[in-house]
Amino acid sequence: MSILSGKNILVGISGGIAAYKSASLVRLFIKSGANVKVVITPSSKDFITPLTLSTLSKNPVYSSFTNEDDDNAVWNNHVDLGLWADLFVIAPATANTLSKMANGVCDNLLLATYLSAKCPVYFAPAMDLDMYKHESTRRSFKVLKSYGNIMIPATSGELASGLVGEGRMAEPEDILTFIENDILGKLPLKGKKVLITAGPTYEALDPVRFIGNHSSGKMGFEIAKAAANNGAEVVLITGPTHQKVSHSLINVILVTSAQDMYDEVHKCFNIVDVAILSAAVADFKPKEVASQKIKKKTPTLTLELERTKDILASLGALKKKQYLVGFALETNNELENAKAKLIKKNLNLIVLNSLNDKGAGFKSDTNKVTFIDDKNNITEFKLKSKAEVASDIINKILKEIDA
Repeated sequence: MSILSGKNILVGISGGIAAYKSASLVRLFIKSGANVKVVITPSSKDFITPLTLSTLSKNPVYSSFTNEDDDNAVWNNHVDLGLWADLFVIAPATANTLSKMANGVCDNLLLATYLSAKCPVYFAPAMDLDMYKHESTRRSFKVLKSYGNIMIPATSGELASGLVGEGRMAEPEDILTFIENDILGKLPLKGKKVLITAGPTYEALDPVRFIGNHSSGKMGFEIAKAAANNGAEVVLITGPTHQKVSHSLINVILVTSAQDMYDEVHKCFNIVDVAILSAAVADFKPKEVASQKIKKKTPTLTLELERTKDILASLGALKKKQYLVGFALETNNELENAKAKLIKKNLNLIVLNSLNDKGAGFKSDTNKVTFIDDKNNITEFKLKSKAEVASDIINKILKEIDA
């Protein structure tokens, strides 16, 4: 999954021959999981049709302040368009459009939307060599960057005039990569490595049976997505689960037993900055695992169990610079038990949830948690979606590691 997944991207297209590339750019944004709307200048229709862009973006294309329909004018609200966007990408940005942007000229819908936008604005210049090098164009670049706009540099190549040199709009794939890298470079967890465990563990009785629990893994997967969306490089070690994630910054490692998870966690703990252990690891496992399926020969079956290795405690004993987070799922004396676990396992933060709270715990899309940190700060949250809880956890960690 791209860092652009779920983003609202407004694509602006001005009237230059490079507009034909914008169709591919829109398609790439859609494939990355973004929501795309397109606003174009009237002159851009000479180079690419609104029908093409509408089909690719799956949204109407905006080119004027009103749409005429049976003599009834429908206003295209440039303010709403500007506020909708998480990113505004103007590609191609011609010399004419850039000059107008730099000087506050507002004579078409694209420019009005630009002046209303509150989001980051990227512009990809496209023009002939002499125009690109002209001092007035260079001034436009300088002024627009001083306003906080982000320039995607043009490349060198054969131009529409037949000249060869600077002015060729960057290729759509390169524009996508530029924007992704720019966003990632500004994210608060950029350069950080985060280890997350999720899901249950299954402890084998025989080749077909196991001891397990009801954990779905959803909480851990949501934390992994929240960390990756903040720029972290994530290692997600998960027990058996139906949860899926596809993200360029998340490396998923599948395990089955507590011992498997212990081994994988210890392989990477020394290189991570943050470890969040949300997996529901079995506390006990069968002392002996039958090599063949256990038959129903007697009315009862006695199993001898032994303790599994305590993964969280083992990391607490090893930790140096890492910020270590554990979870406590309790049914009684919740706060006291969580505080004791925080100290005993040498954690920086423990996330407490109780099965007594409706909507919390396993197999639910919601959770109700309380944070207890190593400074004895206690923060209780209301019932939220697990995605929101994941964001709260990552925000708490960000405050602590930046302090």
